[in-house]
Amino acid sequence: MNRIRSLSLPLAVTVAAGALTALAAGAAQAADINVARNGGFESGLANWSCSGGSGTAVSSPVYAGAGALKATPAGSDNARCSQTVTVKPNSTYTLSTQVQGSYVYLGATGTGTQDVSTWTPGSGGGWQKLSTTFTTGPSTTQVTVYTHGWYGQPAYVVDDFSVFGPDGGGGTDPGPGIPGAPAGTAVSGQSANGLTLSWNAVGGAAGYHVYQDGARVQTVSGTSTPVTGLAPSTSYSFQVSAYNTAGEGPKSAPVTGTTTGGGNPGNPAVPKHALTGYWQNFNNGATVQKISDVSAQYDIIAVSFADATSTPGAITFNLDSAGLGGYTVDRFKADIAAKKAAGKSVILSIGGEKGTITVNDSTSATNLANSAYALMQEYGFTGIDIDLENGLNPTYMTQALRALSAKAGPSLVITMAPQTIDMQSTQGGYFKTALNIKDILTVVNMQYYNSGSMNGCDGKVYSQGSVDFLTALACIQLEGGLDASQVGIGVPASPSGAGSGYVSPTVVNNALDCLTRGTNCGSFKPSKTYPGLRGAMTWSTNWDAKAGSAWSNSVGPKVHGLP
Repeated sequence: MNRIRSLSLPLAVTVAAGALTALAAGAAQAADINVARNGGFESGLANWSCSGGSGTAVSSPVYAGAGALKATPAGSDNARCSQTVTVKPNSTYTLSTQVQGSYVYLGATGTGTQDVSTWTPGSGGGWQKLSTTFTTGPSTTQVTVYTHGWYGQPAYVVDDFSVFGPDGGGGTDPGPGIPGAPAGTAVSGQSANGLTLSWNAVGGAAGYHVYQDGARVQTVSGTSTPVTGLAPSTSYSFQVSAYNTAGEGPKSAPVTGTTTGGGNPGNPAVPKHALTGYWQNFNNGATVQKISDVSAQYDIIAVSFADATSTPGAITFNLDSAGLGGYTVDRFKADIAAKKAAGKSVILSIGGEKGTITVNDSTSATNLANSAYALMQEYGFTGIDIDLENGLNPTYMTQALRALSAKAGPSLVITMAPQTIDMQSTQGGYFKTALNIKDILTVVNMQYYNSGSMNGCDGKVYSQGSVDFLTALACIQLEGGLDASQVGIGVPASPSGAGSGYVSPTVVNNALDCLTRGTNCGSFKPSKTYPGLRGAMTWSTNWDAKAGSAWSNSVGPKVHGLP
């Protein structure tokens, strides 16, 4: 959050969002075969060569079948594993594999045209597909295909390696055929947080992979399975594929299941759909307010900001009475109590543009938890907001927030306000922290402003100030592991509230409709709707008041009227 920030990010972010952006493999022609040998590593490392003895065949984790490749880089060795495949001149091949790990590469050399490679900065702990294509030269009959990690990085895992294209004369692995797509996929037994998926058996299948919204979530041997951990009142798309030692077959036709309403995840005092506003404890030209002046449209009021102390991690709060026209501490506390009595949450925001709080060890984590709880008791705050704009350590911030939760109990409200760059990948500190505390997190209101262009969940680059920027970036969080109830859209209340990125309330409302109802979208339309979306946030209630409360009077009713 800013007083106003002058942060300027690059105009385009071209690194894909971790596990959330997978490159799509081109469809193989009917006559194409897999010219790679032992791509499932069912025969150990036969046909493969790994630099410096860095590779080994493992039985876990595997993507399909019973084997996979695990290779461990060293300080001077990137753990390159390769094989030479026989190809046909002047032909196009699709090279793909499933990977786990950080900085994993896939490529081909000796193509006779343009050698190719692709990579991922991190698969987020699960499997990620890497894929690229290459075209052979007029006299090329052999190409070296490879995968490798990066120097000094942890081990990576590869499975389901394939090179699909015309038979160059080298043939393909013998064995059973790949099983067909399961039929009869159906959903039953819906509850607030789960449902049951079933399908017909496929001949020759060793097991089945279950996909939820395009991501594999289960591998089972039977023909039905419960799917749990879902958000209430949310629609999900499911597909099933069969596999055997020959590989994974095509996915079934998608089937949609919708969970039932299940109340409000998170703090019961926060409405299912909530409007959040930051209240300024300073005068920067916006309307000076008391807490009692904040519009009733706001459900969560974040007091900005806590102050650092000389003790690492510890915070305090100093009301700017002089800057706020003589606003007294006693009146401030009474106003907080009145808002809480009206069903509102008043929380203390930690950080901001000038925030200097650092939590990077167990001691500072304990100091943050203890000091935050003391301020909650002194002033009546119902929780805290994390708005650290210079990064955070997910290990120790998680420790601090869990310690605070243990003290405050289930009524604790925890919000976060990361910048757009912080939520591009599940490997980022903010995203990791949000996922680490998912069971106690209320909402993440990312700041969709003072940004610059960013990747959406579809891998395309979007510019701030549009419906697509709001929806395609929100999709990263919604598909990256957060419940819809834990995602909100954060925007400035007026052009004065930020250096760039202001959008009209109409754009915000269109984005809310797009995400929850599938209407009023721009060029980007999510693959499903998220009716449980928490709502929206603004910087600030003061700038909103300065503009005649136009933002809250428009966005507030829209949020409160969401499905």
